[in-house]
Amino acid sequence: MTRRAYTITLIPGDGIGQEVVPAAERLLRETGLPLEMHYAEAGWDTFQKVGKSVPDETLERVKASDATLAGAFTSPSGSQKVPGFQGAIRYLRRTLDLFANLRPTKSRPIPGSMKNVDMLMVRENTQGLYVEQERRYGDVAIADCVITKGASERIAKVALKEAQRRRRKLAVIHKANVLPLTTGLFLETALEAAKAFPEVETYDIIVDAAAMKLVRDPQSFDVLVTTNLFGDILSDLMAGLVGGLGLAPSANIGERTAIFEPVHGSAPDIAGKGVANPAATFLTAAMMLDYLGEAATAKRIDRAVDTVLEEGPRTADLGGKADTEEFTDAVIEAFRSLAPHEAA
Repeated sequence: MTRRAYTITLIPGDGIGQEVVPAAERLLRETGLPLEMHYAEAGWDTFQKVGKSVPDETLERVKASDATLAGAFTSPSGSQKVPGFQGAIRYLRRTLDLFANLRPTKSRPIPGSMKNVDMLMVRENTQGLYVEQERRYGDVAIADCVITKGASERIAKVALKEAQRRRRKLAVIHKANVLPLTTGLFLETALEAAKAFPEVETYDIIVDAAAMKLVRDPQSFDVLVTTNLFGDILSDLMAGLVGGLGLAPSANIGERTAIFEPVHGSAPDIAGKGVANPAATFLTAAMMLDYLGEAATAKRIDRAVDTVLEEGPRTADLGGKADTEEFTDAVIEAFRSLAPHEAA
């Protein structure tokens, strides 16, 4: 019986995304899975060409796909908005209601990676301060922060279900002591949802205390759930504990579709030089395969990446001298050498 092919949209985006996504395509083709992969455009460069960061045809292709793998997206920074521009990934998250952002952090076999770390940040992905509703009145700037009971409840349930599959511990991170109406609502809703999951040890922790504990005792965490801004900041801190953003995968998941993207940015300073580290994109591709039900192959990719991180060659950001192609070749060779049962 012939297996149904998975339809995958690949969006390289900007900067080093143009290098790491094709590298991931090479690795995905090595899996032998029935993957129909198609490229699409989005990002700052696309906006400059066509006046939209996410063209309509890209949006429709993502909707029609089983999953999407993205690279990196540039957004201009500064106090002045670019007329008509919307950040590509934030637009996709809101438009497709990709409400759950999952960012795993795991110890890796490299110098400087803390040992025995294995945790998952579950971040509400559509609300908070990231609704981008800002106003300026002379020397005063005001931003809306939107927290709803419905969005808080659904992200809490995602986190609780993830905790069920892991070590059954969930930290609800908040700042309700200062923001009782916004993050207070989030905390109240998450704790209420936890009553339906008595097997999960659910506790709350203030965000600044959580940041300190992540640095001093990250091994004590299993699953963490929080609002958009807190999750964005803390997940980068988490990545720094085990090797940096070059090893940080993530997923944006909704009810109907999902977009997977490495956490790192577009890195314009090294873009086009062929030296970008594709490891985060490989680990993100593994998350995508796991989402599609291909857990064994996902684990095999994860193990192959760890093999190369341990034995070399490594890219410059990890203290090595390998370029993108050399690192990709090594991971593909490690994947080929690893029998499927060994990955488990």
